[in-house]
Amino acid sequence: MKLSKFIFDLPLNLIAQNPTKKREDSKMMVVHRKTGQLEDLHFRDILNYFDDKDVFVVNNTKVFPARMYGRKEKTGAVVEVFLLRELNAANRLWDVIVDPARKIRVGNKLYFGDNDELVAEVIDNTTSRGRTIKFLWEGAEDDFKKQLEALGETPLPKYIKRKPDEEDRERYQTVYAKHEGAVAAPTAGFHFSKELIKRCEIKGIRFAEVTLHSGLGTFRPLEVEDLHKHKMDAEFYQIDDFACKIVNKAKEDGRRICSIGTTTMRALESSYTSQQLLKPSEGWTNNFIHPPYDFNVANAMVTNFHLPKSSLFILTCAFGGYDLITEAYKKAIKDKYKFSTYGDAMLVL
Repeated sequence: MKLSKFIFDLPLNLIAQNPTKKREDSKMMVVHRKTGQLEDLHFRDILNYFDDKDVFVVNNTKVFPARMYGRKEKTGAVVEVFLLRELNAANRLWDVIVDPARKIRVGNKLYFGDNDELVAEVIDNTTSRGRTIKFLWEGAEDDFKKQLEALGETPLPKYIKRKPDEEDRERYQTVYAKHEGAVAAPTAGFHFSKELIKRCEIKGIRFAEVTLHSGLGTFRPLEVEDLHKHKMDAEFYQIDDFACKIVNKAKEDGRRICSIGTTTMRALESSYTSQQLLKPSEGWTNNFIHPPYDFNVANAMVTNFHLPKSSLFILTCAFGGYDLITEAYKKAIKDKYKFSTYGDAMLVL
């Protein structure tokens, strides 16, 4: 399929700017692949579709406050520094994106905080906007991380046209987030509250946790017409033996295995056996899933409504079927579902 098949007109007012008051109160469209039926419900109704011994697989990655604002030495010009990942903890080396990038050169120093609490030096150019920086910090690792936490802000996507606030510190994060490393949140998991998870567990639904540290590339619009030529940024993932035992037992028993989000699905599809069982592994994946694709582990998926030309929308079409998902999106636009990060949910069965 070509990229042009994944372009649609999305009114800007349907891109959610704020989360719902309660996580499980978001709307949910249920897409039945076998019948083509589309249902309008709320996320709290997800309990009606799963039974004892079914499994929800979640991505327990934790978002860190990756967006920082520094000042360039001498000129004092404000520079946005977006932390992508730590390259070397001992040497405080980070892979970052800077904006504006044109005048940020190797050797420049950047100062962060009202009292220059952090200083970094640019030591390499990686891409047109990418840089490697070294934080000039000689204190303890814990104190360094506390400074990053204090000076960084929640990395809301650019299409949320407001400054992040204190509520975002909690809501731009799943309630089960554990392992810090993501700069973009696994948004399908936002709809689960602790109370809803407890109700799921009382019903006998099991939770299996995997980790995939989502990077900016996951949410970047594609630019190449031939999907086979698109290269995803590599992202670190980890699947342990405990998660595999939960998923594989459910699979052997013919239960529903529901991937909570596209990042979870990409992790699952990066580590399976020839018998289509999940296997423990960790490493880097640049798995780009697009139609046609045969899925190996999960047989259901929760996801948000995504932006045109995004790898997330393309993966959803691969799982739900192109024609059915595009029909669901047309209905979502007509019925004013909210899209993207803080938007509404879709359950594909």
